[in-house]
Amino acid sequence: MVNRHRQRLRGRGFTLIELLVVLSIIALLLTLAVPRYFNSIDVSKEAVLRENLHLVRETIDKFYADKGRYPDSLDELVSEKYLRSLPHDPITGSTRTWLLIAPDSVGVEGRVYDLKSGAAGATRDGQPFAEL
Repeated sequence: MVNRHRQRLRGRGFTLIELLVVLSIIALLLTLAVPRYFNSIDVSKEAVLRENLHLVRETIDKFYADKGRYPDSLDELVSEKYLRSLPHDPITGSTRTWLLIAPDSVGVEGRVYDLKSGAAGATRDGQPFAEL
């Protein structure tokens, strides 16, 4: 009777070898998938950054066309309802790291002619984030 009980218990579980084989297969699959995952995150952050820059630059141009001057800050674009909220820089993770560019011309009112990302580093193709 005791012998039968032991045979039943042996047939129920997995052996250590079977568990190691399964774990090694999972580890192999992860080594293939994880680099692609992190690369796709970087690609999407760059795409969001480019889109946010395009959107805000377009909004600054509309503000200038309507008011005849450039905004004094990004907050003015929000308070005047040109933007719902300050744009997010996905690289720095903040709305306060934008580099604001003043207009070149003398006699032009306003302090925000353009903006660039304040993120350090470069895109995957080597272009600095501050030059996008």
